[in-house]
Amino acid sequence: MSNPGRGRIARGGLNYPGIGSTEHGQPPQGFPCGVTQAYLGDGLALYRRVAQGILTWQLQKRSGLRVRTESDVVVPGARVVSGFGFGPFRINAPCEVVWVHRPVPGDGPQSAGFGYGSLPGHPVRGEESFEVEVDGQGRVFLRITAFSRPSNWFYAAGSAVAGRAQRHVTSRYIGSAHELAAGES
Repeated sequence: MSNPGRGRIARGGLNYPGIGSTEHGQPPQGFPCGVTQAYLGDGLALYRRVAQGILTWQLQKRSGLRVRTESDVVVPGARVVSGFGFGPFRINAPCEVVWVHRPVPGDGPQSAGFGYGSLPGHPVRGEESFEVEVDGQGRVFLRITAFSRPSNWFYAAGSAVAGRAQRHVTSRYIGSAHELAAGES
């Protein structure tokens, strides 16, 4: 759903080098990269359920993030602001979608998902991607790839806390993917 006449929900442009690197491989120099993979189950129907959830922001919403977006469906260029924390300790993380892969017809190995990058105001500079893939044996995996570094001295000073928070949110994403895989509403 668009926000006609209200302007963009986040201002500024992508603020890191290596835009699209979560799709193409190598992160930019000086940006630590992490990849988390989780087995979700088996079958094309499961794969398609998870893909649908990823491409409609359900992975983030089910993870407990407050999600505001310019589009109900993930599309290149869409902006999203995810909020985490509570009360006065809420941090907003504005991002822009930089690439999208949609499921394709057929039953062969494939992947679907998207990557988004940080905008000004995000606690880190970098990119994160969320992909579900089905392999030749019908096994389905979630893969989350992220590279980032703190956006300023304040977040750099709290990097140990930020690292724990990122691991916590990643574990919530995995839990959300398992819910999507099981067909839970």
